[in-house]
Amino acid sequence: MTPKNPHLRFERSFTAQGLRMIAGADEVGRGALAGPVTVGMVVVDAAAVKALKGVRDSKLLSPKDRELLVPRIQAWAAAYGVGHASPEEIDAIGLTAALRLAGTRAWQAVLETARPDAVILDGNFNWLSPVEQPSLFEEDGGTGCDAPVHTRIKADLNCLSVAAASVLAKVERDTLMAGLALEHPAYGWDINKGYATAAHRTALTEYGPSAVHRRSWRLMPDEGLPADEGSPADGALPEDAGVPAGGALPEDAGVPEGKGLAEHGVFPAGPAEGEPVLVAGQP
Repeated sequence: MTPKNPHLRFERSFTAQGLRMIAGADEVGRGALAGPVTVGMVVVDAAAVKALKGVRDSKLLSPKDRELLVPRIQAWAAAYGVGHASPEEIDAIGLTAALRLAGTRAWQAVLETARPDAVILDGNFNWLSPVEQPSLFEEDGGTGCDAPVHTRIKADLNCLSVAAASVLAKVERDTLMAGLALEHPAYGWDINKGYATAAHRTALTEYGPSAVHRRSWRLMPDEGLPADEGSPADGALPEDAGVPAGGALPEDAGVPEGKGLAEHGVFPAGPAEGEPVLVAGQP
């Protein structure tokens, strides 16, 4: 059955509490073997905004339709941002902390234009808020966002701000991976975007991992895991990790300038001393 189009009912429900600037957030690249994990964030004025037609969860749209939606979403939103965490950062601090780091970058980009009163996060696990008691054995991946975060299962299907965020994140990450494919043509990233397709696995067997692969992950299939899904080497995934539709699961320690990285052509540059080294890549 075809899912209904996303709407603004949940975003508008916050206005009864006096909250009107509502951000939707979603990630892409969680289960990929190579490339960054990316978080998109779109802010709407829930008290005034009208629904934007044509927006759906990015996995339900063709690449062409996603690209056509980007300027429309950017013009419609009160603010938007996209953040990335590089493969080296994923290896250094773990996937959950890397998601928080990418989300922190998206959040800080949004703050250049607007301050959300609340955030709707796709899924049932809040990886975006600051960690109150970081583990002694795991580095915190970023400050997170200081607004209340409301997790919602399938928010990318029924919350318009979250669906819009998924489109921005998907288009920017896909553009970045297509650029990296020019530097590493053997792996087919222009097609598979870093996910574990059969062709990608074959290239890994033949050529070994590149500098853009997540070295801490099991890069070849594990028994019990879908063939198109990668996993951290310790076998642990965040509790909200799942198998995506269509064969994919759902830098610098500072903030990228502007609205996202794809327009700049590189991961953010210049980590401070002692921070993870970043991969450079061009979309």
